Amino acid sequence: MTRARARGFPLAVLLTAALVASGCGAGTRTEGTTLTVLAAASLTESFREMGERFERAHPDVEVRFNFQGSALLAERIRQGAGGDVFASADRAMMNRVVRAGAVAERPRTFATNRLTVVVPPSNPAGVRALSDLAAEDVSVVVCAPRVPCGAATERVETVSGVRLNPVSEENDVKDVLHKVEVGEADAGLVYVTDAEAAGDKVRTVDFPASERVTNEYPLATLEAAEHPDTAEAFVEFVRGDRGRRILREYGFGTP
Repeated sequence: MTRARARGFPLAVLLTAALVASGCGAGTRTEGTTLTVLAAASLTESFREMGERFERAHPDVEVRFNFQGSALLAERIRQGAGGDVFASADRAMMNRVVRAGAVAERPRTFATNRLTVVVPPSNPAGVRALSDLAAEDVSVVVCAPRVPCGAATERVETVSGVRLNPVSEENDVKDVLHKVEVGEADAGLVYVTDAEAAGDKVRTVDFPASERVTNEYPLATLEAAEHPDTAEAFVEFVRGDRGRRILREYGFGTP
């Protein structure tokens, strides 16, 4: 369409086009509640399904997720970032938010998780046990100590007596998994749920010490929640029978 012809369009048509382009036209929600959930990266797959199920049960609600490392989310909440619900991959990050006075209720544990070793499908380094990751010629990637999966990795090292020399430390578990998937590392430590979600993109190597290091996942409605009643309904959905069933399907333990 030429500029001249565009000037000839009726004003109403142009306004309608602008509304559609901005997401306000037909086929989008013009009313209702948008619930913002800040959740640990390891909850991506399970919470996406959780959100879809919650929306079916609450047609006037749209659930929007912000999936990132728990440490980053906790810091953003402490700095005043908006959100209705926070789901952390461990209690340490949730406690930071609690101490900042940013939660509206006592956080409740809704899931548990543990670590496993992942390697590329061809397992080029021949990893068979956790102790193999200590070899100098095995490139290992882990989460940074400041994030939950990194703190869990340090506890695994203490329990097992295996000392790792990682080639990189990532900000969340999905970054660790990705580096193994694309062959940038011989092995990585990730949650069993992330390994399961990866399917045949990786192979897993379980180790006994994993059973002794369990992360508890708490969630809570935030003090700054714009929709506290809906937020509480989502929390109860996650902790209820349907939520627990979804979590177990994705490999989480449920208390």
